[in-house]
Amino acid sequence: MGTAALRADSAPQQQTSSVSRDEVLARYRRLRELGMQHHAKALDFLARDALLQQARRLGLAHGRTFVLDDMDELTLAFDLAIHTAPAGRTRAIDRYARSARLPEGSDEAILLEAKRNARFAILIVQDRHPAAGLLVTDSVRETELWLMDEGLEQSLSKGDMFATRYYRPAEFAMTAGVIIPMDLTLLEAAILSLPPLGDISLVALLDDRRFAEALYRAALADGIMEKVAFRDPTPPDDPRFPGAREDRL
Repeated sequence: MGTAALRADSAPQQQTSSVSRDEVLARYRRLRELGMQHHAKALDFLARDALLQQARRLGLAHGRTFVLDDMDELTLAFDLAIHTAPAGRTRAIDRYARSARLPEGSDEAILLEAKRNARFAILIVQDRHPAAGLLVTDSVRETELWLMDEGLEQSLSKGDMFATRYYRPAEFAMTAGVIIPMDLTLLEAAILSLPPLGDISLVALLDDRRFAEALYRAALADGIMEKVAFRDPTPPDDPRFPGAREDRL
C-alpha cells in the first residue's frame, strides 16, 4: 500500500517537471497570498480565550498572561487553535469555511478546502524538485510530495527531517505555517509525554491533535525553535492577537 501511494503521488511531479520555475513560483505566490488571507479571516472565528487555553497547554501562558521568549512561539498555539479542536468542538477553520461565500471552483474555494484537509506530518527531504521547491517523503504515510515553500527550499538539504502541517491546493503541497526541525530524540520525547492512547496506528497518532501538541511542547522545552527564523514578506498583522501571522521558515 505504501508503494502504491508513493507511485500515485509521484505522477504529478513527473508531469510538471517541464514547467518553468517562474510559472511555478507565480502560481505558488498567488496561492500563498490567498492562504494568508484565509488565515487572517479565520482569526475572526478564534476566541482569545481559546488561544490562551492552547498557549497555556504549551507552557506559553500563565493565567491570562502570555509568557514568551519570542513572539514567534505563538505560531504554534495559533496552528493548534485554528486547525484542531478538542473532541466535541468545532475547529476555527471549519467555522470560517461555513461562513465563507466563495465561487465554486475558484482558487479561493479550492485553497480553503485544502486547508480544511491539512495533514500533520513528519517529512524528510529527498531532493530538489526539477522546477522549484522540494521533493519530500511523508515518512509515516509513505507518500512522496512536491512541497512548495521558498524558505524551506533555500534552507533545507537532502535528508533533513521536519514536522509541519501541509495541504494540497494544487499539483504541489504547501505548509500551513509551522516548521519543527526534527530528530529522533525530539520525537521520542514527544511520544513519551503523551497520555496512554491505547492501540493506535502511527497514522492515527499523527492525526491526533495531542501528538502535535506534545511535539510542540518538546520543541519549546528543547529550545530547538530558537534555530527557526519565521519570515513573511507581507505579514497580515492583526492587533487582536500578538504574532498573528502565517509564517515560513
